[in-house]
Amino acid sequence: MEPNLVTDPTEHHVFNELRQREPIFHRPELGTTRADFEQMTEKTFWEVGASGRRYSRQYVLDELEKRYACPAPDAWEIRDFHCQEIAADNYLVTYTLIQGTRITQRSTIWRRTPQGWKIVYHQGTVVENAD
Repeated sequence: MEPNLVTDPTEHHVFNELRQREPIFHRPELGTTRADFEQMTEKTFWEVGASGRRYSRQYVLDELEKRYACPAPDAWEIRDFHCQEIAADNYLVTYTLIQGTRITQRSTIWRRTPQGWKIVYHQGTVVENAD
């Protein structure tokens, strides 16, 4: 039932770069301020949350600002990381994110720009009955 996702061997450098950036907004070494998050997202960025709701860049930036005003411990594990070029300098990253008992499937579209990697889109989907 599961697809056999394999990253193209010629893309392993991109795989490694993007692996160090996921899960998005959970890597304090990449920044914790609104300016940092603005820098890492395209102006057209949006996401679909695990709830299925769509969120604008402005909303996500506001929520991140609140989250990092009072940071809490955030234990997580990534499995099944995969990276695929979908257009020139645009990559789809998918993985499973485990946060305690909560398991989600994540996907992010990344764009390589002269200013560095930018997040174009992100989605998280809760895995029901993951046992």
